[in-house]
Amino acid sequence: MFVKLITKLFGSRNDRLLKQMKKEVAKINALEPAIEALTDDELKNKTAEFKERLTKEDTLDSLLPEAFAVVREASKRVFGMRHFDVQMIGGMVLNQGKIAEMRTGEGKTLTATLPAYLNALTDKGVHVITVNDYLASRDADWSRPLFEFLGMTVGCNIPGLMPHEKQAAYQADITYGTNNEFGFDYLRDNMAFSPEDRAQKPLHFAIIDEVDSILIDEARTPLIISGQAEDNADLYKVINTVVPTLEQQAEEDKENEESTGDYTVDEKAKQIYLTERGQIRIEEIMQEKGLIQEGDSLFSASNITLLHHVMAALRAHKLFLKDVDYIVKEGEIVIVDEHTGRTMEGRRWSEGLHQAVEAKEGVDIQNENQTLASITFQNFFRLYEKLSGMTGTADTEAFEFNHIYGLETVVIPTNQPMIRDDRSDLIYLTAEEKFEAILEDIKDCVERGQPVLVGTISIETSEFLSNFLKKSKIKHKVLNAKFHEQEAEIVADAGKVGAVTIATNMAGRGTDIVLGGNLGANIAKLNNPSEAEIAKVKAEWQEQHEKVLAIGGLHIIATERHESRRIDNQLRGRSGRQGDSGSTRFYLSMEDALMRIFASERIGNMMRKLGMEHGEAIEHPWVTKSIENAQRKVEGRNFDMRKQLLEFDDVANDQRKVIYEQRNELMDEPEIAEVITAIRADVVTGLIDQHIPPQSLDEMWDIEGLEERLKGELALDLPIAKWLEEDTKLHEETLREKILESSNTVYAEKEASVGSDVIRQFEKAVMLQSLDSHWKEHLAAMDHLRQGIHLRGYAQKNPKQEYKRESFELFSELLDNLKYDVIGILSKVKIQAESDVEAVEEQHRKAEETPKAFTHESSEQALAAGEENRRVGRNEACPCGSGKKYKQCHGKLT
Repeated sequence: MFVKLITKLFGSRNDRLLKQMKKEVAKINALEPAIEALTDDELKNKTAEFKERLTKEDTLDSLLPEAFAVVREASKRVFGMRHFDVQMIGGMVLNQGKIAEMRTGEGKTLTATLPAYLNALTDKGVHVITVNDYLASRDADWSRPLFEFLGMTVGCNIPGLMPHEKQAAYQADITYGTNNEFGFDYLRDNMAFSPEDRAQKPLHFAIIDEVDSILIDEARTPLIISGQAEDNADLYKVINTVVPTLEQQAEEDKENEESTGDYTVDEKAKQIYLTERGQIRIEEIMQEKGLIQEGDSLFSASNITLLHHVMAALRAHKLFLKDVDYIVKEGEIVIVDEHTGRTMEGRRWSEGLHQAVEAKEGVDIQNENQTLASITFQNFFRLYEKLSGMTGTADTEAFEFNHIYGLETVVIPTNQPMIRDDRSDLIYLTAEEKFEAILEDIKDCVERGQPVLVGTISIETSEFLSNFLKKSKIKHKVLNAKFHEQEAEIVADAGKVGAVTIATNMAGRGTDIVLGGNLGANIAKLNNPSEAEIAKVKAEWQEQHEKVLAIGGLHIIATERHESRRIDNQLRGRSGRQGDSGSTRFYLSMEDALMRIFASERIGNMMRKLGMEHGEAIEHPWVTKSIENAQRKVEGRNFDMRKQLLEFDDVANDQRKVIYEQRNELMDEPEIAEVITAIRADVVTGLIDQHIPPQSLDEMWDIEGLEERLKGELALDLPIAKWLEEDTKLHEETLREKILESSNTVYAEKEASVGSDVIRQFEKAVMLQSLDSHWKEHLAAMDHLRQGIHLRGYAQKNPKQEYKRESFELFSELLDNLKYDVIGILSKVKIQAESDVEAVEEQHRKAEETPKAFTHESSEQALAAGEENRRVGRNEACPCGSGKKYKQCHGKLT
């Protein structure tokens, strides 16, 4: 109450920020007449003038009013489009490193040109990041004429570019591309073998389009570059024949000790747990197939791999559905993004899940992968010096943006008042009744000529609905992961009179549905049109536009609620752009996934007790509110997952930064002789310390052991015992110095025999190869550590603290092993000629050039890996790693 009163008196922080920015907009508008008077060449020369002023006393903030006015004028001349005042505010928000929430249709692509131009004046590069290749190419091509008019270059970074093309894209003033490609390029650059192979410049400024999709939804999917490991294809095929014979335990039998099920399914956590009966049954089948010994257990140490295969196959069969989570395309399994409904070519699930799905669908099974490099989107985007973003729906996630990324969300007012009619949800008892009601609504709209967009959350539902409409002979178009090549054409027609469009999740589509159809697309279809033809097309479009507005604008029908309110809001936002009329309605049933898992059974029971007739629906604000509460629960759970994932990855991130920094320094240095000398001193001293403890008595010295170690590990054949006999003055310190001096002398002789240039090149090659090899092993060790760390909670230890402590020990071990490995190789190897060095480099290059997979790992796998085989008790430690009891953490949701 008190907060509301204060806000009413002084305005919210959002109101105060907008008030300040409106003053800047007034300054920009005041400059408009003077900028309009400039010729094209004078306007273009402003870029060079701004750059020169930046080198003197001016800052980006002081240049902002004039630079924004220049971009606005250039846009008027190139596109015939003048930035609205609210777009100017959006540009300022982005320039300040904040998130601008701008409704669909408010012109975010045009808004981004303002801060992109201003920040590109520093010559440090600007990255404009979108969710898919189609949007990256489209936005780059669309904005290129504007930036080139102002004397700037535009690059487009999409998958499949040759190395020189990728480098050229990054050298441009402004680079458009996808979040995945920027992230993978960062990892690839840190696996490069020479400075010339790197593509990215230091990460300066990024503008993220659909920022909620990338920083929230995609944050649960670490980017992983992996290489092939051992071939287990036959084992996957064998296990695949076992799973269909298992039975799921009925819900009512879970508490019954004599239940008949072999496994239980937890739909919320996307996990499967074996029952005791299931374990015994699988062991019997495995013994028959000769995979485990008589009397051996599935859970014994020697069968861990087998258990991993069984759980992967169970999840593939029971949790991952064809045409929902993936599609089969040209004999390959292609993942479908759960948030955008798009296919993700080249992305693979990890933990053997992808191979299990391949076995299930009977396609060729590709080898499992070993992690070579990985990073989460949270840690990648926090590497940017300045980060900003824009989306139509950020306010519901404002806390997470601030908490994780330090990004403040500013809600930008619409250019025209919003007049869309958002109707209450209709809830039916069964899915059949729901789809019948949807069909009636579509028929009503078609009769009146009102365009309809039907939003579904899976390909399966969109195809079911499409068949439903075909039976009723209703013409329609389908936009889902299978047909996104024709996306632009389908969306361009979606606002026409009587158009019916079925679309899987509209998040990230990035294209506006214009009432009456897309004028630009209609003109583009004409072949060299005359002015008269263009005028005719415009007149026809205007007539159609007015007609659709009169009917009621675009009508949105949603077939179910998404687990995130934000995604629902994105679908709603397709209607009512720029003050147009429009309406939305969500149709739900008690059989929907969200309702089945989270909505109280009481609602379903109440509907039955009321004796509701077939086709009757509940429509009440209380019910809508309870559904939104269920969505909040899921959002809270997903936030916890992302937070846990980040906390674990932060540990690895500190180590990643050290290794990548060291690696880049190694590549950039012309020679590393001083580094090798220092490492050699450390290694030799370490070996001596193990056999001659510091400040110890002579009786404690193990001279024979020291001689053997030096000879075996460093090829140093030193008569230390003889030295001590011949020189009684030798004590601990002088002996250490003599051994170290001898090792340096032997190495200097080797250098003299092959030449210093050759040895310097060889040192660098060995150092890089050893660093990469040990880092890969370290990543595998960290993966294994994370899989079992939640078990420490049972010993009343904090899993996160234990993970930090043990990962630090692993990292210290990596650094020690690296030193010994490098000095051991350099000491033992016999270099005959420069060709030997080239052979080592070629070996490393071949290792780097082996086929790599760019995998997609879900957060459920990232956090719950290794714990599939059991249910968690209410009083046990929560598997998420928080250290709390399960009932006080994620158990609250169940």
